[in-house]
Amino acid sequence: MRKYIPRIIDEELTASLSAAGAVLIRGPKACGKSETAKQQAKSVLQVDLDPQVPRLMAIDPSALLLGDTPRLVDEWQEQPKIWSFIRHEVDSRHDKGQFILTGSANQGEIAKTHSGAGRFVELQMRTMSWFELGYSDGSITLGDLFAGNKIETKEYKTDIREIIRRMVIGGWPELIGVSEASALRVNRSYVKLLADVDMSRVFDVKRDPVRVNLLIQSLARNISTVTQTTTFMKDIMEVGNENISRPTIGDYLDALDVLMVTDNQPAWNTHIRSSAKLRKSPKRHLADVSLAVAALGLDSKSLFADLNYAGFLFESQVIHDLRVYASRIGAEAYYYRDSQGLEVDAIIQKPNGDAAVFEIKLGEGHIDDGVDALIAFRNNVIETKSRKIVSMNVIIGSGYAYTRPDGINVIPAGALA
Repeated sequence: MRKYIPRIIDEELTASLSAAGAVLIRGPKACGKSETAKQQAKSVLQVDLDPQVPRLMAIDPSALLLGDTPRLVDEWQEQPKIWSFIRHEVDSRHDKGQFILTGSANQGEIAKTHSGAGRFVELQMRTMSWFELGYSDGSITLGDLFAGNKIETKEYKTDIREIIRRMVIGGWPELIGVSEASALRVNRSYVKLLADVDMSRVFDVKRDPVRVNLLIQSLARNISTVTQTTTFMKDIMEVGNENISRPTIGDYLDALDVLMVTDNQPAWNTHIRSSAKLRKSPKRHLADVSLAVAALGLDSKSLFADLNYAGFLFESQVIHDLRVYASRIGAEAYYYRDSQGLEVDAIIQKPNGDAAVFEIKLGEGHIDDGVDALIAFRNNVIETKSRKIVSMNVIIGSGYAYTRPDGINVIPAGALA
């Protein structure tokens, strides 16, 4: 058996079990939810595999919840009614850390989870970050940046081909150590099953696999961008010669959100000095950049021949990782863009309003472009006591970590955690 690789969410799960009667771990299929939960569970109920579950649900559902705690209820959505029994059991026991629930979203989850307020803590799990995969030494943390700690000058040299290879394979726990060819085969199958099966399970609505696949391809082509519905419609027509309506696009996007295949990045909203209007539509990302690669039928060789697109993938990868790291400090990830074209790639904001701002550049040659964007952004933002910028940073694929004379940090992705 493969040894469990610690995840950043492990500490969050421990803290959440101490705070609430039950913890719900949500995330895309195959991101490692069950294995992470098993590390802290004292007993396990596998709802989708245990043949006794349907019988006991009809006769005595509470019997399924008996066992050492925390008790893991894995793939709970296969029996959505069990949610209410867990909720009542938490109420009756008057104790913390009773249950861990894992599973993929469906109609039952959406209908039931609202009733868990005050009893459940919900954790969002993503695929593995570069730090969790061992690609980063974690010498520079988000906590360090918010605290204003000095960055040690150090070189992190990573070949562009290796960066691309990592993105092609992705952050799936089961693909650690496999070849690129094997990872591509698995990831392409993931996308196909998503289009053929999973999308039609959301709300039990049949969806056209061809159009779903074309939409995922369009999302992949437009990754890390603010994309309007009209762009998706045009893309699908040009590539697949398929007509698709605006409501259908909206329905498909909603279903992808429910399945957590998309991981959208909201816009940051604040007061600015200029008369520009702030953009409010989200930036669209996939749950893992490897899905974009798989959906478009790409590989390392084709990405190396198109470094411009590889740069968009790298931006999405870094934002994915920033969101994983931000969860440790209770922060959220945003982006900024206004009608005059001023944009920054990521803003990590803590609950107290402090913000760290990031530009993301695959190549060292574009550091100055990132710096210019950060300075222009800072000059246009009106800071307040409850919302201030405490750190500005350019993240790069390879090179030196250091702090510039103007106070802006340059951070290779291999140093970040």
